[in-house]
Amino acid sequence: MNNSSNGAKLKGKQTPPKVIVIMPAYNAELTLEQTYRDIPDGSVDEVILTDDFSSDRTVEIAKKLGITVIQHNENRGYGANQKTCYNDALKRGADIIVMIHPDYQYDPRIIPYAVGFIMTDICDIVMGSRIRTRQETLEGGMPVYKYISNRFLTAFENIVLGQNLGDFHSGFRVFKREVLERIDYHSNSDDFIFDTEFLAQAIYSNFRIGDIPIPTRYFPEASSINFRRSLTYGFQTVIVMMKYILQKTGIADFELFRRIHAGR
Repeated sequence: MNNSSNGAKLKGKQTPPKVIVIMPAYNAELTLEQTYRDIPDGSVDEVILTDDFSSDRTVEIAKKLGITVIQHNENRGYGANQKTCYNDALKRGADIIVMIHPDYQYDPRIIPYAVGFIMTDICDIVMGSRIRTRQETLEGGMPVYKYISNRFLTAFENIVLGQNLGDFHSGFRVFKREVLERIDYHSNSDDFIFDTEFLAQAIYSNFRIGDIPIPTRYFPEASSINFRRSLTYGFQTVIVMMKYILQKTGIADFELFRRIHAGR
């Protein structure tokens, strides 16, 4: 997985950036190897998997593949899993961090293209958007109720946050190191709403976010929260957006945004 540098450099950096892929994993034995092997050769320097106390062979398979493995000794939740991933990536000197779910729902082959937007200083964060067209998304297996909720929530978030993203709820994200250093993601939820809180913090801190299309893949082996959890997640997303509005207008001051360093 060593990065065969093409000579590109981050702004202000004399050497090629260190690119680390992180995989927050939970019971991913059926899809982990396929996800890993689809990462283009030479596009990243290291792959780190944080296992959130899986009950299957996720850790065994990851170690066999040569992936750096960090294990939780209890199930802490999706957000807590990401926190561990990011902490370790920063400790290992990552300049660019690629977060991808190891459930093969997101195509790793787009990694070098997404990283390119960071390296050329066009974006600070790049999202993989599963919603290029309605037909393609539904044919890719996304349940209708998930598609509808995604469209409503993403539209609402774009309006509130002043963005124009195609998919606010993607499990493929690429970050410049500075984003993780400047955002207090440790204070975020340990549950699924972590992702929404993180993006709200990033936008509040004036980081530039863009997206690129990524194929939609829904199949039995891929992880997915159920309908009940989806409703809870949707409700929590609305709450985060309301906090953002109140924070931006100066009506309230929330811990979610309080620790972010001012300015850029």
